Amino acid sequence: MSIQETINEAKKELSNDEQMLASAFKLEKFYKKHKIKLFSVVAITAFYFVGTTIIDNLAEKKLITANSAYLTLTNDSSNKTALETLKINNPALFDLYSYQEAIKTSNLSQLKVLRQSNNKIIADLSTYHLAVLEGKPVESELYNELAIINNASLLIKDGKIEEAKNELDLIDDNSPVYNISKMMKHYSIKGQ
Repeated sequence: MSIQETINEAKKELSNDEQMLASAFKLEKFYKKHKIKLFSVVAITAFYFVGTTIIDNLAEKKLITANSAYLTLTNDSSNKTALETLKINNPALFDLYSYQEAIKTSNLSQLKVLRQSNNKIIADLSTYHLAVLEGKPVESELYNELAIINNASLLIKDGKIEEAKNELDLIDDNSPVYNISKMMKHYSIKGQ
């Protein structure tokens, strides 16, 4: 019986070895058939990660350069090199800096340029401040209620008291500028 068990074990081992060898042949056949595809996937993955790392490093370098230029401009606003560096490396920060300087100096021509900015916030703020400085009615998404106050003030100056009151009625009771609108309504009644 011992010889029979040994023979059965040998058959099992040979069967297992046979299956492993068959699997190895299948794997080798698969590899030969799809070798180019496998190398392509590995190469593309490697290029992706290398490319992403390079792009991230370049973007970080541009931000550091732009921040350095901005800090230089906060100390010396007449530095043309820093201004150009900021414009090239971070146009959004350049628009913000230009807006800030235009407001400080009430520079109408710069505000007109900034009205066309790709940054919607800077464009809206510039449009609002330009209209206020020029004494014209304005619409603003960010300064909506302040625009209403401005427009009502202009209407009161023109003697259009009822239109001004209608404009001021657009301001909600919970608004931070509600008390200003309330005072304007009160004084416009007295002014009649």
